[in-house]
Amino acid sequence: MCCCNTTNITNITNTTCRVDVFQGLAYIPLFFVGFLVNAAALRAFIAKRDSWTDTHIYMFNLAIADSALILFLPFRIYDAFFCLPKTLLCTFLIYTHFINMYASILTTVAISFQRYLAIRFPLQARSWRKKKETAFVVCLVFWGFLVTICAIFRKDNHPDKLWTCYERCKNRPLHWQFIVILVFLGFLAPLLIIVFCSSQIICILLKVDNKSEEKKRTIGIVTANMIVFIVCYTPIHVAFLINYFDDPPLNWQFEYLPAHVYLLVSEWVASTNCCFDSISYYFLLIGFYS
Repeated sequence: MCCCNTTNITNITNTTCRVDVFQGLAYIPLFFVGFLVNAAALRAFIAKRDSWTDTHIYMFNLAIADSALILFLPFRIYDAFFCLPKTLLCTFLIYTHFINMYASILTTVAISFQRYLAIRFPLQARSWRKKKETAFVVCLVFWGFLVTICAIFRKDNHPDKLWTCYERCKNRPLHWQFIVILVFLGFLAPLLIIVFCSSQIICILLKVDNKSEEKKRTIGIVTANMIVFIVCYTPIHVAFLINYFDDPPLNWQFEYLPAHVYLLVSEWVASTNCCFDSISYYFLLIGFYS
């Protein structure tokens, strides 16, 4: 099977292999740290399943998304050292990675919005009797939406458009409609919601005439979560845009292009959010909002 067949471009067969030791070494510690913190988080949530609230449901959904992303990283590590063949398995692995990443993003949005409503309208929030059912439905809608999007654009990461198992051919950009969904619906809209909700929570708490340690730590947690979201997810969406508009040279398959290297680095940075989620939400935030 040939890939990236265009005029004056050397054909690359399905046996294309590029060992990337640095990428493999980068994902190994991320896998072990992510596995440990997410396993601990899932164990803590399962142990308290009888007393779950809507907040717990959102956080558990976040743990599922982060854990699923982490559990598939060994495939990426193996590919970096030994090269997986370009098959439909690669397409599945790519979409699994990004479905879980965006499930994490959307769930973080839901948590931020839910916390904002609880602090901004405490009486109304407490009187709502179907909070857990609503949280469960919202999580199902997120997963359904993401799977539908991937099904619609499934051919964008078909094996004939891949250079290696985890890397697309640089001369075959994603459809612009897919880019718009990823950048605007997948990042910019969530970013605006999270920044608004977090800033409002901080402002409301600062106006409270209370200098308790809990208030200070809560403000610190909300601020840290917002900053982590921005730091982890901004680079990869900038990379999507850069790679879409970048015009690769004819011999792109023999060069390390800056735009492509930046994309690989930003993917790793985005993946580190799985560890931060567990630390911030599960072991700190739950102590103040349960």
